[in-house]
Amino acid sequence: MTIFNFSAGPAVLPKEVLQQAQAELLDWQGCGMSVMEMSHRGREYMGIHAQAEADLRELMGIPANYKVLFLQGGGHLQFSMVPFNLLRGKSSADYVNTGEWSKKAIAEAKKFCNVNVVADSADKNFTYVPAFDTWKLDRDAAYLHYTPNETIGGVEFDWVPSLANMPGNVPLVADMSSSILSRPIDVSKFGLIYAGAQKNIGPAGLTLVIVREDLVGHANPGLPTMLDYKIHADNDSMYNTPPTFSIYMAGLVFQWLKKHGGIAAMERANIAKANVLYAAIDASNGFYHCPVNKADRSRMNVPFTLKDGLDGDFLKQADARGLLQLKGHRSVGGMRASIYNAMPLAGVQALVDFMNEFAKKNG
Repeated sequence: MTIFNFSAGPAVLPKEVLQQAQAELLDWQGCGMSVMEMSHRGREYMGIHAQAEADLRELMGIPANYKVLFLQGGGHLQFSMVPFNLLRGKSSADYVNTGEWSKKAIAEAKKFCNVNVVADSADKNFTYVPAFDTWKLDRDAAYLHYTPNETIGGVEFDWVPSLANMPGNVPLVADMSSSILSRPIDVSKFGLIYAGAQKNIGPAGLTLVIVREDLVGHANPGLPTMLDYKIHADNDSMYNTPPTFSIYMAGLVFQWLKKHGGIAAMERANIAKANVLYAAIDASNGFYHCPVNKADRSRMNVPFTLKDGLDGDFLKQADARGLLQLKGHRSVGGMRASIYNAMPLAGVQALVDFMNEFAKKNG
């Protein structure tokens, strides 16, 4: 039986990547060591590290005036590191609230500065993206933070906020944990991008930060050393021992992406997968329901509910079919199918086939 893993993270990895890691696990390219055993200062690992950054820069078109940092601590630590490093003497920052991860970022930032919530979709239970012309932006804000894709609620921005006409050169900051590498973006529009790796990049344990150079070096006085972007930038992400195996795995994913057409090809595949799944939900005559506004539906995380009382049976039968990790987040319930880059169209089609059968039997 073929297994399809719809987990929101840690998520499915490309089979080719796992097979290569398996083949190299005991002996990386004839050096006699596993990557997990290498000194992070040694020639072998330094080459892995440099290649991973170079491939990521190529894939995303990252300009030369941006630093790429391989850090730890997940998105949660970035909720603190962003204000610590980007306030630059200012007292407030702008945040957009579109779901659970936005809420967490806002709650953390409030510990260090005044937070101006410029737009909020809580009025409709975080099922839409507020129109940009309704945002109450502060021209004196240190930065504007938003979450392009809400992993739990399944809301995704199909556009990038434009701050070109904002006085004061306010940097745009994005938590791209569950959408990075899924569609092309213009990195130059952002001051800082961060992402936990465990969805579209690689295994848990790695956090990616892409930050414009002029925003580095302005950390709050007295900041602990490990929370200063400049320390990590000046030391090529090796001030302390980096998560070497996670970076190696991310590097393999970057190579897989390049082999399979890059990010533009991933976007085409992701649109096709999402269209198949949403079409099945919408054609079910109400048996399945996605609460998200159609224009703001995520390509990565598809939440849906069933008619009352059927969740347990649905999950049990789905598991028996090899369709795993479909239970929705504990905060919202229902179902959630996460269909990141590594999820093949065949997996989505298998899910849709099961959903149609289940609805026919129980509708």
